[in-house]
Amino acid sequence: MGGTAAGTKWIHHIQRLCAAKVSAEAVERGQSRVIDASLTLIRERAKLKAELLRALGGVKASASLLGVPLGHNSSFLQGPAFAPPRIREAIWCGSTNSSTEEGKELNDPRVLTDVDDRLMHVISESVKTVMEEEPLRPLVLGGDHSISYPVVRAVSEKLGGPVDILHLDAHPDIYDCFEGNTLFTCLFICQNNGRWLCQETSTVQVGLRSITKEGRDQGKRFGVEQYEMRTFSKDCEKLENLKLGEGVKGVYVSVDVDCLDPAFAPGVSHIEPGGLSFRDVLNILQNLQGDVVAADVVEFNPQRNTVDGMAAMVAAKLVRELTAKISK
Repeated sequence: MGGTAAGTKWIHHIQRLCAAKVSAEAVERGQSRVIDASLTLIRERAKLKAELLRALGGVKASASLLGVPLGHNSSFLQGPAFAPPRIREAIWCGSTNSSTEEGKELNDPRVLTDVDDRLMHVISESVKTVMEEEPLRPLVLGGDHSISYPVVRAVSEKLGGPVDILHLDAHPDIYDCFEGNTLFTCLFICQNNGRWLCQETSTVQVGLRSITKEGRDQGKRFGVEQYEMRTFSKDCEKLENLKLGEGVKGVYVSVDVDCLDPAFAPGVSHIEPGGLSFRDVLNILQNLQGDVVAADVVEFNPQRNTVDGMAAMVAAKLVRELTAKISK
């Protein structure tokens, strides 16, 4: 059973329990058992994958896919919750091959492993579980952008220090609070008990073109380097030669698919014209200097993926090239 089918079946099961007036405590206990079972499955799969890589030898780091079907923190549409299985399907479909532009092969287990196909809610614990098994490094499929915070938090905790962040997005996602939700989108920028992760690292945001005065003020307040599309032609040489990760534990890359112009990726919740071309994004990622220790691809919305699966293939290509960047 795929991740979407499993998640939908579980939601319907909870709805039936509530309709039958099963106590909230009983439902919570059942959910906890499911979460524990999910983490056990991820743990065992991670161990098996890592043992294989260690037996093969010569692997310093291997990208490991984790799907997070979470969408309820989206500020507009809920479709990103259905994205992880669609991205997986596009990665392995017969319309393209499994090679990255650097020549790495995704069907080589030393390059990419997949430890999960139905990840539940416990994002941080799942990421830590994967990272406990060397040389696995998490490559997370969202879901909305709220998943990034618990992923970055888990990565920083496991590595024992902060990481620099490269954030590609049409929006800065650095509100104190948006419509009452402090986890409205970004994980790494959102407030956490009065503390902002971006204060501890270099955070670079690229592709911005839907940014409010608050977004700019917050960027200045927390020292975030913000590059807007209106000045991209002037900034592109610098952005295609970024150097991050010095003095910290590495680099985390977060790609919101809406960083791209909708001509390249129409299947997103927030359609913002005037964005990056796909080659712009690849140039930034491929030329990035720094040790990429984890990454995510978020905010692909299959419910708006109306052009023959175009955006799913775009997300899959992003995963391939991030895999090449992570795996060593």
